[in-house]
This record gives sequence, structure tokens and C-alpha cells, in this order.
Amino acid sequence: MAQAFGVDVGGTGIKAAVVDLDSGQLVTERVRVETPKGGKPKPVVETIAGLVADAKWDGPLGVAFPAVIRHGVAHSAANVDKHWIGTDVAQLVEDATKVRPTVLNDADAAGLAEIRHGAGAGVDGVVLVLTLGTGIGSALFVDGTLVPNTELGHLELDGHDAERKAAELAREREGLSWKQWAHRVEHYLKHVDALLWPDLVLLGGGVSKVADKWLPYIDVRPPVKPASLRNEAGIVGAAMATADPVAGR
Repeated sequence: MAQAFGVDVGGTGIKAAVVDLDSGQLVTERVRVETPKGGKPKPVVETIAGLVADAKWDGPLGVAFPAVIRHGVAHSAANVDKHWIGTDVAQLVEDATKVRPTVLNDADAAGLAEIRHGAGAGVDGVVLVLTLGTGIGSALFVDGTLVPNTELGHLELDGHDAERKAAELAREREGLSWKQWAHRVEHYLKHVDALLWPDLVLLGGGVSKVADKWLPYIDVRPPVKPASLRNEAGIVGAAMATADPVAGR
């Protein structure tokens, strides 16, 4: 049974587990620890190394990270310290764990999990996975192949960064009803649809757990479904990336 250790780094928590690559199921209990305050490189890497050591793991290691990642290097930083920008994340983790990791964008990891073992499994064509939370993360796939680092949450929408208007945080910040917020998400999806013409859109993030409250208000051309793996998606996708040639670049 092929397995890998998946780590999902977030602004408030770092989650990890061993994953069965064939089924996408967690082999061990999911462990969550607080992200060190400030999200600076050294304490975050030490936390990752601690999770790997506690699991007594020395096999394939995947890390989902909240940044644009190219060849293991962070080129942005979302909800972590800006000192990550320009940092070789893969090298830091390898130095701390003695295991060479596959590092990828966190939204790409969640999307990879949904494409392999979630609501997008077996779907051909263009599939767009969006995570609606503090911001909007995006993962784009063409016939199951990842197009990395799309960052579609930062498209301009009515003169604003799209995630400022349509992320789940915007609903909370502005006190919007589910219906009001759904209309904003619909407006954003129509904008994205005009650019990409996806065959399927999957919407993830914490709001996917209550999709019945807002998804019925959205009427757009492509089929739209809630993502299915929820809190495990980042861990599963990070693990899956260890065997994915594109995600590992």
C-alpha cells in the first residue's frame, strides 16, 4: 500500500496525517497543532519537523503551503510572515526533517485531493476548484492535470480584488445574509466562467459544509458542486502531490 505523509500549513493551524495514496483515506488520526504566532519560517518549520518526528515518518512527504510555490520556493505569503517570500521552503523542511518534501500551494493541494478522490474524481475537461474562506484559493485542472498557482481569487471584480468581495470572510465582515453573499459568489463565478469556460466548478472551504444554505441561490452556466473532502483535503492533496509530476515542480 503506497503511503505518504501530508502536512497542511494554515495561518492558524498545521494539520498532518499519513495518507493511503490509492484510496485517499487517512491511515492515521489527523493531528492539528497551532501555527506558531506570526507564522515565521523557523518556528513553522520546527513545527512541521515535530509532526514528522512524532509520526516516526521517513517516507514521502508532502507539504501544502499558503503561497505561490515554484520549484519549492515561496513567491508570496498568505496569512504567514512575509519573510517566507523568496524562501526555499522545500530546502528548509528537508534540513529539519532529513526528508526531501514536495511543496505546493495549499489550494492546489485541496484541488488535487478533490480531483483524485473527491467530487471531481473521473471528470474530464476543465475543472476549477475554489476554496472560499479568508480569501479565495483556486486550483485549475485540465483532464486531471494541475495548472499550478492560478491565484484566481485576485482577479479584479468591479474594481476590487475578487476575494475582498466574495470570500466567506467578506460575508462575515459585512454581515451579509447567505442569499446576499451567494449573489456575490455568482457574480464572481460568471466572471471566471467568461475567462475559462470550465466543465465543472467545485466550491470548498468551511462553507461547503453548509452548502444547502447558499448554493441554491447560485445560477451559472457550468455545473457547480460543493467539494467533498473538507478539512482533510489539504492533507490528502499534499500527500498525493508526492506522486504527481506537475505538483512536484
